Amino acid sequence: MQGLPPVSDPRLLTASGVNEDAAVVRLPDGRGLVQTVDFFTPIVNDPFRFGRIAAVNALSDVYAMGGTPLAAMNIVCFPIKTMDREILAEILRGGLEAVLEAGAVPAGGHSVEDKEIKYGLAVSGLVEADAFASNTGLAPGDVLILTKPLGTGVLATALKGGFGDAQALEDLLFRWAGRLNAAPGRVIRELKLKAATDVTGFGLGGHLLEMAAGSKVAVEVEVAAVPLLPEAVELAGLGMLPAGSFANREHCANTVSVADGIDPIRRDLVFDAQTSGGMVLAVPEDKVAQARRMLEDAGDLAVVVGRVVAAREGMARLRLV
Repeated sequence: MQGLPPVSDPRLLTASGVNEDAAVVRLPDGRGLVQTVDFFTPIVNDPFRFGRIAAVNALSDVYAMGGTPLAAMNIVCFPIKTMDREILAEILRGGLEAVLEAGAVPAGGHSVEDKEIKYGLAVSGLVEADAFASNTGLAPGDVLILTKPLGTGVLATALKGGFGDAQALEDLLFRWAGRLNAAPGRVIRELKLKAATDVTGFGLGGHLLEMAAGSKVAVEVEVAAVPLLPEAVELAGLGMLPAGSFANREHCANTVSVADGIDPIRRDLVFDAQTSGGMVLAVPEDKVAQARRMLEDAGDLAVVVGRVVAAREGMARLRLV
């Protein structure tokens, strides 16, 4: 944050200024400790589902490094004097289910009274100190694989606005946002990938731009290949894009080029602000088939959406083709 002195410590292995969602600190035994924290307000009506989605979202920051979640602590804001305690119990039950599925230790947490519900996790994990994925590891020739479809931001906006079939929208949102990114994390570890990210609030385009800038390369995305939730495409056509998605697109406008003829709705969904989205894995060409097979065997998507190219003078960091 502006005004604070820069952090410089040889034990901190992640780079500063490249918007990493988690930090990796070298432990005395040579391993890396991954630490992250994430929480937000409800995006679905069902408290159990909200708890699970928020927990999955926080765990993804560890998976995106190729780490293994070790322990998780609850972060809770709740209007305990005015709202049924059973709602809080269901939120915590949803989070606990995700933590246990991830194989992590549920280690308590902290709560405060608040007028607005908020929930998430502080997660610690382990990773190889000299072999983790980051925002700075892209290399020209890498193939970009996406593991969940885009559009959950649009679904959440429609759900909050009371537009469409609320139960159907929530079911679809939960199906994807409630799914752990454990399989992509395993692919990162076993194939020793050097770059990956989970797709969250900045959208696919925003997160790829962060990686391209941090790695000093450029990225091409084949927009027609990007998997989209059909319901999100329909709703986006009716104006249901979240404010964050518009902000993402405008913020990135000066560093993005868009080829002629690209469907504007698909272009906008490239910047849809996701909650608990999938992962983008940067995979060397000779490992693509193996990575896709591992993901598909685990039931995940494994869609090639673009590739990394060398940056050139006057060339946009992100090219939508």
